[in-house]
Amino acid sequence: MSQFCCASIWFAGNGVMNELVQTYLLPESALGHLTSAVQFGFIIGTFLFALLTIADRFSPSKVFFVCALLGALFNFAILLDINNFISLIAFRFLVGFCLSGIYPVGMKIAADYFNEGLGKSLGYLVGALVVGTAFPHLLRGLSTDLPWRFVIILTSAISVFGGLIMLLFIPDGPYKKTIQKPDLTAIFKVFGNANFRSAAFGYFGHMWELYAFWAFIPVMLATYSQQHSDTTFNVPVLSFLIIGLGGLSCVAGGYISQKIGARQTAFVALFLSCICCLLSPFIYMVNSGIFLFGFLLFWGLVVIADSPLFSTLVAQNAIPEVKGTALTIVNCIGFSITIISIQLINVLIYVINPQYVFVFLAIGPILGLIALKYKTSTSLQNG
Repeated sequence: MSQFCCASIWFAGNGVMNELVQTYLLPESALGHLTSAVQFGFIIGTFLFALLTIADRFSPSKVFFVCALLGALFNFAILLDINNFISLIAFRFLVGFCLSGIYPVGMKIAADYFNEGLGKSLGYLVGALVVGTAFPHLLRGLSTDLPWRFVIILTSAISVFGGLIMLLFIPDGPYKKTIQKPDLTAIFKVFGNANFRSAAFGYFGHMWELYAFWAFIPVMLATYSQQHSDTTFNVPVLSFLIIGLGGLSCVAGGYISQKIGARQTAFVALFLSCICCLLSPFIYMVNSGIFLFGFLLFWGLVVIADSPLFSTLVAQNAIPEVKGTALTIVNCIGFSITIISIQLINVLIYVINPQYVFVFLAIGPILGLIALKYKTSTSLQNG
């Protein structure tokens, strides 16, 4: 519940992007820039959290609460009348910075409570994150008769609520190990394990695709409507469903991983999302809005299903004393990659036909699959 509530501020700006553009006279490219600002803030925050080993030195529940409170404040600040493009980017950056104390710290809390069954627990946690991320789209789609500011006010309020329930009801877990002083070498030590590196590189390939896909779902739907004038969509509601239902696949993936293993389950999900990337140009050729929605819904399910599994593999193969730092630095690098892919799509969408743009998202999954396959082969050869 805490993760769902606090994740709602992540895409709050995306949920009201059209209104932000109109209200503050922003350029057409604002979607990519404001989304990247959140990602960049998250990157800087996770790097500093990892460098200073914050999640391993202090109570993660208290860190989570402080970041939820500040994140809500900076999210609310985009309603100020004096805002312009620069100030909006700054506030979205600060929201991203605060999220670095919410998403990876939430995973750290889960890892402190679960030794066995971590994949299943992270499936629920990341599933809640996914639904929370999509929630602003649903709010906007169901509140068209209300001012767009309602979305920002509500997401800020529930972020505060999420932080409070974490602080009040979730003490430090039984498997928590604490270090007393910053370990500036921890972010380098974690990559010494081959299993850790394989999981991390698989995660990096997954992240190349994930947030660029999420950010540009409204663009995909709008592009299809332009090419097929007889088809109209409620873009916010469909965007919520495509993103939010991925939360179910996170939970399902957690259960499946208990049968066939986290690495194999992650490999299958990453392979399927890679196929979706490669097939994306062809979906515009079919004159059926239902077919398009079905395809994007399937893509939305498989694109996120591997995320908690990669985090499980990272946590399981990290040094126990710096598990929080390991999760945080992997998040940091992964989200750095999302900026590159989001900006690439943001440029290409104005250079070539938009229907061909999203095939470039396959680059990440292909490299991630190679990293996972190589490690699996090596493990088999080594007995």
